[in-house]
Amino acid sequence: MTAHPADGDRHPAPAAPPGRRKRRAGPRPAPVVLAGALLALLAVPVHAGAVTGPDGGFEERVLFRADEDPDLGYACYRIPALVTTTRGTLLAFAEGRRDNCGDATDIDLVVRRSTDGGRTWSRPRVTDPGDGDTHGNPAPVVDRRTGRIVLLSTYNDGRGDDGNCDVPCDRTPHTQYSDDDGVSWSRPREVTAAIRPPGWNSWYATGPGHGIQLAHGPHRGRLVVGLNAESHAGGRMTANHAALALSDDGGAHWRLGAVDTHPYLPDGTYRQKPSELTLAERDDGSVYVGGREQDGTDLGHRDEALALDGGARFAAPFRALPGLYSPMVQAAVAAPRPGRWLFSAPADPDRRRTMTIRSSYDQGRTWESAERGRRVTSDWSGYSDMAVVAPGTTGLLYEAGKSDARQEIRFARFTEDWLGPRRGPDPTTPDLAPGGRGAAVLGGARPVRGRFGAGLGFDGVDDAVRLPFRDSLPLGARDLTAVLWFRYGPAAGRGEQPLLWMGGVGGAPQVALAGEPGAGRVTGRLTARPGGPEPSRTATVRSVGAYDDGRWHQLALRRTAGRLTLTVDGVSTSVPDVPGTVSRNSTFGVHLGQKPDGRAFLTGDLDEVRVYARALSDRELTALRESNAPPSGRGAVLSLPLDRLSAG
Repeated sequence: MTAHPADGDRHPAPAAPPGRRKRRAGPRPAPVVLAGALLALLAVPVHAGAVTGPDGGFEERVLFRADEDPDLGYACYRIPALVTTTRGTLLAFAEGRRDNCGDATDIDLVVRRSTDGGRTWSRPRVTDPGDGDTHGNPAPVVDRRTGRIVLLSTYNDGRGDDGNCDVPCDRTPHTQYSDDDGVSWSRPREVTAAIRPPGWNSWYATGPGHGIQLAHGPHRGRLVVGLNAESHAGGRMTANHAALALSDDGGAHWRLGAVDTHPYLPDGTYRQKPSELTLAERDDGSVYVGGREQDGTDLGHRDEALALDGGARFAAPFRALPGLYSPMVQAAVAAPRPGRWLFSAPADPDRRRTMTIRSSYDQGRTWESAERGRRVTSDWSGYSDMAVVAPGTTGLLYEAGKSDARQEIRFARFTEDWLGPRRGPDPTTPDLAPGGRGAAVLGGARPVRGRFGAGLGFDGVDDAVRLPFRDSLPLGARDLTAVLWFRYGPAAGRGEQPLLWMGGVGGAPQVALAGEPGAGRVTGRLTARPGGPEPSRTATVRSVGAYDDGRWHQLALRRTAGRLTLTVDGVSTSVPDVPGTVSRNSTFGVHLGQKPDGRAFLTGDLDEVRVYARALSDRELTALRESNAPPSGRGAVLSLPLDRLSAG
């Protein structure tokens, strides 16, 4: 291959408006395309960063970090993508961001190669320089019939600051390829006419992350890559589109396949916005498509769909996955073997941290919960991609850092032994509410003598109870009552003691009850999101007294008539409520004894946990307190006596 102009066939950029940067003048950075022999001499494998492990089949190193390669002139690396070539070479792609870590700055696409399974790596090489503009969103895919590696990406005008691309943002897709195992790359070619309809004019993204080649059925050999886009008209966003791009000739020509469109409402809200799609092929030739969910009114930060006919159409619209915990972030799916698929994403439902590998044993139909996944790190962590390194070994390329998920990009390789075998089901405890299923008892929570019959004891380390999601659990904007019995003593310490958490965490819609013995109180918290684009608001009501005396206490939180009332042993405190729904946008879970992000656990006991989609009266609360007599009428959302455990 020979060197090529930085901007391919694009016309020169117009004069840059304020805040927009012009292309770099003068010498270009490291050549984009070199003769293969010369590049082979320059790309001498080097160890990249410190190696952790091997530790039972896991080892890790830093692969991209700006301050470790100051001569390359990057301020930040982001947006990893990873593939394994037909020769077994690993190609790790990233965006090299020159002036700052903003999404619309001067960005080059760079790659590192490893020919020994990720143990050593070449230095970063530029495959596509931005020259002042943004060249990013790497989406590589390997044609295993020819060995060609195809790389899709997007271009937009760069900025001189760290601001975002203007709205609407005119982004154009491009493609380039390598026929020598990623050593040299063709000149990028614009493919806007083929895979970006004219109405998709506000935002457009390829991947990021690897695409797939179909291995089953009549469309065997087809290349499939995920796309997402937005439309803009009349001064506002009008629709979001999740789509697949298809090629039947090894990436020479592309066309649109399946498309799922979700309209924006006049108030600026939308039900879903599937984006940053990750793909895997099932044995029957259908394509599993997982996506990042960004602020849609449906619950959950992840969504999924199934594409049929070789990716030509979706079987049904995307559906949200409220219980698949992740912050709003890109994630990846890999299929190292048919019997075990892997999902990489941070497991904290609120913030980008705690990269975790979760498994599916039914090709994406169900996924392990965050508690059952294998933790890669407790550090901050963000975007990720995975590839099969060798039979039984998977590679993970992910953003991470001790203080920020954008500090570096790490490469980890791990084995099936490190992941561990499939675990048996957890013990359960019955949920007696209509439609209730057994709630998982985690970490070894133990039976104790309860206030009425038996209860459960929690050790403050990893004990918890988690309900499986069902549509009747979210309370929306309705009145509610959450009532339970709790007991803890001085051994609980001074930290937060989570009792019941329902919904999200952080600033997300939620209902939470927690002890705060260090502050001498018990707290009820309700975070609600009103209609339209307005932000969430929180109402907090606190008791007087820590109640850390080792005795049983009845605790209730009620929402009704514009008030939020906390009642402990019949003594009530009330504050003004906040309007809106307690179940929108965020992940959704119901936890006893655990904060949803896993940052706090209860050291104490619980009994008779109930939630109603109405406000119980004082008389009904008294009856529950004195005789455990359930109120008449309907409205029970969950009812956990915690008096029985069933083997998993």
